[in-house]
Amino acid sequence: MKPQKVKAAPVAEQAFVQLRQGASGAKSKQKDGGLLAQMRAKLSGGRFRWLNEQLYTCPGDEALELMQEQPHLFKQYHEGFQQQTTKWPVQPVEVAARYLRGHGKNTIVADFGCGDAQLAAQARQKVHSLDLVSTTPGVIACNMAHTPLETASVDIAVFCLALMGTDYPSFLIEAHRVLKPRGLLWIAEVRSRFSEGSGESENFSPFLKALQGLGFSEKSMDTSNSHFVIFELQKASENKESPSLEQLEWPSLKPCLYKKR
Repeated sequence: MKPQKVKAAPVAEQAFVQLRQGASGAKSKQKDGGLLAQMRAKLSGGRFRWLNEQLYTCPGDEALELMQEQPHLFKQYHEGFQQQTTKWPVQPVEVAARYLRGHGKNTIVADFGCGDAQLAAQARQKVHSLDLVSTTPGVIACNMAHTPLETASVDIAVFCLALMGTDYPSFLIEAHRVLKPRGLLWIAEVRSRFSEGSGESENFSPFLKALQGLGFSEKSMDTSNSHFVIFELQKASENKESPSLEQLEWPSLKPCLYKKR
C-alpha cells in the first residue's frame, strides 16, 4: 500500500488570509490616523482662534510680552492663519509685492507685522521686516509702536493685515514718524473690520479721516477684493512731528475673529 500523502498547507489561501488581515489592520490604522489628524486639526484650529482673539483684543505691549515669553505661539499663529486664508482668491502679501515692483530698487520699505518676511523675500528693495518675534533671519522683533528705525528714514510703510491690537493707531503714528516727507503708506486690511454692525456695509470714512488728521492724504482705495480693502496714502511734504494718540479720534476696528470649521 502506497503511503498516504500529507496534504500541503494551502499556501495561496494562507497568503490571502494574511493579506486580508493586513489590509484590515492597515484600514484600522488609517482610520485611527485619520481621527488623530482630525483631532490635531481641531486642536490646532482652536489654538489659532484663541491666539487670534488675544492679538486683536490686547494692546501691543501685552502681545509682545506673550510672544516673547512663548515664541512657539508665533509660529502656531502664522500656521493657523495660512490655513484660514488658503481659499482666499489672492493673498494680500502677493498684492503688496506687486505694488513694490512698481517702485525703484533704491526704495526703502518698512514691513510692519511681517510674519515670516515673505514680502522681503519677494521684493527687490531693502525691506525692514518688523514683528513681535524674529523667526526668520533679518526680522526685527519689537512692538510696532516703538521700532528702532530712524525718523524720516523710510519711503514706503506696509501694513499687510497688521493693524491688530486695541492700540493699532500707535502703529500708524510710528509709521508716520519713520516715513520720509511724501513717503507712502500702503495698508491691506480685512473689509469686515470696518462694518459698524452685523451685516452692515463697511464705512471707511472715520478711518481715513483719522489718517488725514495724522498727516496723510488719500491717493487711492481699492475695494475690488471680496476679502480685504487696500489703502494708499501719502505723507505731507513737510516733516512735522507726529500727533499723539490722544489728539486724534480713531475708530474702533472690529476684531477679525474666525469661525470654527
